[in-house]
Amino acid sequence: MGRAFEFRKARKLKRWSAMAKTFTRIGKDIVMAVKEGGPNPESNSRLRVVIQNAKAANMPKDNIERAIKKASDKNTANYKEVLFEGYAPHGIAVLVETATDNNNRTVANVRAVFTKYNGSLGTSGSVAFMFDHTCNFRISTEDLKMDLEELELELIDFEVEEIFEDEDGLMIYAPFEKFGAIQAYLDENNIEILSSDFERIPTTTKKLSEEERADVEKLLEKLEEEDDVQNVYHSMGE
Repeated sequence: MGRAFEFRKARKLKRWSAMAKTFTRIGKDIVMAVKEGGPNPESNSRLRVVIQNAKAANMPKDNIERAIKKASDKNTANYKEVLFEGYAPHGIAVLVETATDNNNRTVANVRAVFTKYNGSLGTSGSVAFMFDHTCNFRISTEDLKMDLEELELELIDFEVEEIFEDEDGLMIYAPFEKFGAIQAYLDENNIEILSSDFERIPTTTKKLSEEERADVEKLLEKLEEEDDVQNVYHSMGE
């Protein structure tokens, strides 16, 4: 198995601990998708993806419909996606994806966490180059009419980096910019997409002692608790 498989396995151990946080994150994704392309998932591929992810997270149908309706209201504020870069203690690179309706608040809160836990907030581009920006799809194998090798050959033109099976289904990893093309291929070939996402995989990782890991994890946990934070990525090895 390759780098994406190992990254996914590690991330699964660090999934959102509270269901409420997951639903809040998805709710923001719905708002951004509706504001960008309208409330109809048939004509809004980004919204269709978010709805798939909401179902995969067991978000109730009523919650999804309520979020779409709220997002359609002109008085509902949109969220801006902002990426923060910095270092945790012991030289660990950190990327923080946020969705905010008040950038000044978010900057202040993220900076405060870095400072309090002996990290440092960097400038744009300071650590992003240490991560590969990827997209991934989890697809159903139930009605799949080809085996893994055939699917790999079909997707070779989309620069797919890894395809592997785990307990959640068949995973496909590819460069970020190939998301739309792969989504269109899967839809056109009636391959069911169970969920999809974007992730940032570190190109290299750094192993730390247990004591050093504890220092870094304090900062990571506090960042994930911030309301505006959607995802936190780091270069700490397992």
